[in-house]
Amino acid sequence: MPKDKRYRSFLKGISWRIVGTLDTIVISYFYTSDPLSALKIGMTEVLTKIVLYYVHERIYFKTFGEKVAQRKISLLKGMTWRVIGSIDTILIAWIYTGSPLTGLKIGATEFLTKVILYYIHERVWNRIKIGTIEE
Repeated sequence: MPKDKRYRSFLKGISWRIVGTLDTIVISYFYTSDPLSALKIGMTEVLTKIVLYYVHERIYFKTFGEKVAQRKISLLKGMTWRVIGSIDTILIAWIYTGSPLTGLKIGATEFLTKVILYYIHERVWNRIKIGTIEE
């Protein structure tokens, strides 16, 4: 049974945050046409989402163990993360733009784009053996 080390979750969080932040910045720019607002939204998410992702990752690994690598669990994990992540984005975008509607638009758009990106990210990491131990 494979075992997951904590630093693996940390590395996954960093790699996902790079992908996720770039996606958020592009989407935010699309809706605001303001590069500074887009960067502020994306950079704030770096801080909030690394913490949120790490906690989410550890909960899934503790709950599902080696089953976490199964496609169905990857999809479930992607969906639950996306709800948490989109709420975070909506709130951050609302704060920086002053518009709840803009926050909702950015959050709703990234809900769709990030489900796809997260699933791909999970599948790639399931092939990477860094931080795993065979028992």
